[in-house]
Amino acid sequence: MARLSLRNLVKRYGQTEAVRGIDLDVADGEFIVLVGPSGCGKSTTLRMIAGLESVTAGTLTIGDRVVNTVEPKDRDIAMVFQNYALYPHMSVYRNMAFGLRAAKRPADEIDRKVRQAAEMLGLTPLLERRPHELSGGQRQRVSMGRAIVRDPQVFLFDEPLSNLDAQLRGQVRTEIKRLHQAIGTTIVYVTHDQVEAMTLADRIVIMRDGRIEQVGTPLEVFHRPRTQFVASFIGTPTMNLIPIPVIRIDGQPALRLEAQVGASPLVIPVTGARAGALEGHAGVTVGLRPDDLRVLPASAATDQALQGSVVIAEPLGPTTQITVSSHGLDLVGMGDGHFLPKAGERVTLTFDPETLHFFGPDGARLGA
Repeated sequence: MARLSLRNLVKRYGQTEAVRGIDLDVADGEFIVLVGPSGCGKSTTLRMIAGLESVTAGTLTIGDRVVNTVEPKDRDIAMVFQNYALYPHMSVYRNMAFGLRAAKRPADEIDRKVRQAAEMLGLTPLLERRPHELSGGQRQRVSMGRAIVRDPQVFLFDEPLSNLDAQLRGQVRTEIKRLHQAIGTTIVYVTHDQVEAMTLADRIVIMRDGRIEQVGTPLEVFHRPRTQFVASFIGTPTMNLIPIPVIRIDGQPALRLEAQVGASPLVIPVTGARAGALEGHAGVTVGLRPDDLRVLPASAATDQALQGSVVIAEPLGPTTQITVSSHGLDLVGMGDGHFLPKAGERVTLTFDPETLHFFGPDGARLGA
């Protein structure tokens, strides 16, 4: 295992700056996931760690060694690729043993390590098969096994589940999590899939436009997003974001959600420490997770609830995901799994004001 340190790391292609001076520390044995939209710099960062891309500026350290100019083969890292990168003419055994044979390791050591990795990954019955005889999930496990036998300081995963169907993604994701628990090696994992990030990571690094937007545990970035971008990127379905004016009632700030013609506006009181976050703002963007927005029959209406009409209802089993047109907005909320309203049907929307997130004009979080 090894610590990993990135200090003011920069990557330029001509005049284009793909990675813009990022700082990151990865602890021994930590599972870090880099996540963000296409073009945010996450794969470029991973490739710089691997030595497949040169570092334009800054310092990259693995363990106690600065590796900016160290060749990939000398960095003591192992990489698992999106496309498996297996030799089609070789058996599973020979694919997994290839790197050790190239390093001229003793035959008994090679055999022991390959069979240990195969047992860990459930590949023992498949050792004599060739890649074309395997499923996508099995091929990816072979790719992982080839990395494991090298016993590297750091594992690098470059979107390893992208080519798998939904069911296989779930299975291999579980295997990767078990693998980390078993061997405890430092892992840096790149994905665009925030579900993978949430379920795998010790900490998530959310990137945007070549910069780090937030670093935190899955629960931190979900429940306390530092920016509006993080709030909208993490979570499925995405967070509802609503621009709302700030008013004052008896000297205290409150939110006023204007209604459609012929209806009264909804005034949302804000109390305690949360009220201080609104001071000095004429308006804020309010974030509300769909799981915190409850969709009920129209008969449940109260003065402190929203009203709207159903745009689409999507049954998910335990719950029903419902998009509702309300106050000129399309809001996504959740209903009971037995509640399946039709398009155009009137419904009631309720929420706890304590679940609201506030963001200022610059997109930064307001308050704790």
